[in-house]
Amino acid sequence: MSEAQVRSGQIAIVGRPNVGKSTLLNALIGEKLSIVSRRAQTTRHRIMGILTEADAQYVFVDTPGFQTRYDNALNQMMNRGVRQVLAEVDVVLFVVEAGRFDERDRAVRQLVADGCPVIIVVNKIDQIRNKADLLPYLERLGGEGAFTALIPLSATRRAQLDVLLAEIRKHLPNDGLLYGEDEITDRSERFLAAEYIREKLFRLIGDELPYGAAVDIEKFVVDGELRRISAAIVVDRAGHKSIIIGRGGEVVKRIASEARQDMERMFGGPVFLEVFVKVKSGWADDAQLLKSLGYE
Repeated sequence: MSEAQVRSGQIAIVGRPNVGKSTLLNALIGEKLSIVSRRAQTTRHRIMGILTEADAQYVFVDTPGFQTRYDNALNQMMNRGVRQVLAEVDVVLFVVEAGRFDERDRAVRQLVADGCPVIIVVNKIDQIRNKADLLPYLERLGGEGAFTALIPLSATRRAQLDVLLAEIRKHLPNDGLLYGEDEITDRSERFLAAEYIREKLFRLIGDELPYGAAVDIEKFVVDGELRRISAAIVVDRAGHKSIIIGRGGEVVKRIASEARQDMERMFGGPVFLEVFVKVKSGWADDAQLLKSLGYE
């Protein structure tokens, strides 16, 4: 099939925090591009994942969960990023959690411009014990707005993803390839390295760690197949630093070890990774500092 016959376009993945947007992106692409954890607001950056098939190229844009509860500079930047994505895409995947729909979901739905195809993706259907409850729930969702389609699925089990892709394809323009056939993201290895460290931080420390933590890649050097990386975990308070380091440096060593393994799988070569912790008070509400850490 000629390139001119290839359907392609940008597809936003939006929803309130913790509905499984990043898990869905990773399942669709087949690679770990967007980090996941059980904590809400794990995704802080707009992340693009590219899936190229014989007759279509899907450019998915994962966004942070739209935040309605907190109003610091970090959340303002993330919400602004969600709005910008929605203004640029061809299709919107509005992700909700099966069995749940409230004012937080409605706030996200109201951001989508009229005229843009909106597919409501009901994620986590595998967690519904009584499947008889699903049909009345889906009927209620149908009354929440004008949706192009409604597709129940499980991103973790990769169930119904083919149905979702077929529905998306119907709404993509015939624009030919937007990216090379072998590209899977617009993000650099440096960016992915920071994200893998941040994921391990949330997963290994969990509720002990306040929301105020970021990762700054201070050095990223490619030496043949070897990558030498030096990264700082930035926290708001000195007390947070001791939690991350752990007794005898045990916790930060594990964070570095597990993040390094993810990097080596993604980058296809050995990684020497050094991770340390810095205290920068008020970083999440300092617009200039946020920009220096890669937030837009």
